[in-house]
Amino acid sequence: MKNIGIIKENFKSAEKLAKMLNMRDINVVELPLYNSVHIESLVLSAAKEIEMGGQQDVVEFARSTKADTIMIIEENSKKFKTEKIYGGKLIKVSIPTNKDGFEWGLEIAAQMISSKNAVMANDIRSRELLALAKKVALTNVTVFINGPTGTGKEVISNYIHNNSKRSEYPFVAVNCAAIPENMLEAILFGHEKGSFTGASQSNKGIFRAADGGTLLLDEISEMPLSLQSKLLRVLQERKVTPIGGSKDVEVDVRVIATTNRSMQNEIKKGSFREDLFYRLNVFPLTTLALGERPDDILPISAALLRRHTDENESIPLLTDGAISMLKNHDWPGNVRELENVLQRAMVICNENIVTTNDIMIDNSLNSAEKSLANRLQSSEILAATA
Repeated sequence: MKNIGIIKENFKSAEKLAKMLNMRDINVVELPLYNSVHIESLVLSAAKEIEMGGQQDVVEFARSTKADTIMIIEENSKKFKTEKIYGGKLIKVSIPTNKDGFEWGLEIAAQMISSKNAVMANDIRSRELLALAKKVALTNVTVFINGPTGTGKEVISNYIHNNSKRSEYPFVAVNCAAIPENMLEAILFGHEKGSFTGASQSNKGIFRAADGGTLLLDEISEMPLSLQSKLLRVLQERKVTPIGGSKDVEVDVRVIATTNRSMQNEIKKGSFREDLFYRLNVFPLTTLALGERPDDILPISAALLRRHTDENESIPLLTDGAISMLKNHDWPGNVRELENVLQRAMVICNENIVTTNDIMIDNSLNSAEKSLANRLQSSEILAATA
């Protein structure tokens, strides 16, 4: 668990920021100046920076705590801004505390100071799911994650791996729907040189590549029936036989499988083996559609805008009105739809501020197109009768 030290003196938002970080499994240590402890990151206010004597004195203090990263938060700023200095070792966040953008500013600060593996979730149901995932992570049981497309199944899979004893070993993901059937067996189990046309050299396959770690079989319902029996054998015996090979190779892999389909329907249709399903479905988890967890909209939006912002640029401000608009949409396309909407907003917004006018949700785009078509039609009618 990452330790973040916060100097709360002259920092009005310190308690709220600490609470946000605690919610995300991040340990927060309060740092009186006389009590040096070992931490990974140091957070303080710009007012405290001045009181300590300036940036260089803050850097010296950070060294005494062995902190790798420093975040300085300017409260009551005239405008929202993020800045990375010294290759990201020093992060500055300006937050308009009493104006539009306070909630957004703290969310961005929390994300920028958190570890890359932290899952940003505010909704109580998401936190309950993460708590369950963290429990199962401590075991070696196979996990089956079901949920609509774009609801974070791979994120949960990564979370399980990162919180397991296998975290120092590989996390390997393969999309069963994206690989041609005639190649999937070789990719999964490996092959020997010359075992088929084009096999100019041997390949150990992803099961052995993930040895000691975690293997994610994404969209497992798309796996051909011909391969399902072979996968069942691997799960039962913990051994793989490369194509063209004569010897079994032992593997130690934690398997996580995901799907967006009803597996009971797939079994009834005969497209998925019932015995394989029960072998995979040892510990089932279910992800919820984004529209069912509106409190996750803010942290997910922050993560998406941060991802699409260049390192040397400030992350855009999402106004309170824009956030409310996003929270009130039902998001049939889940996170992928949200990402599209935010990317559009980044293109059309002014002064790096995303307002309600910049939120162009798909249904509003359709309405705008219809409105334009109606105006054009009306113009043609007027022209014809003139």
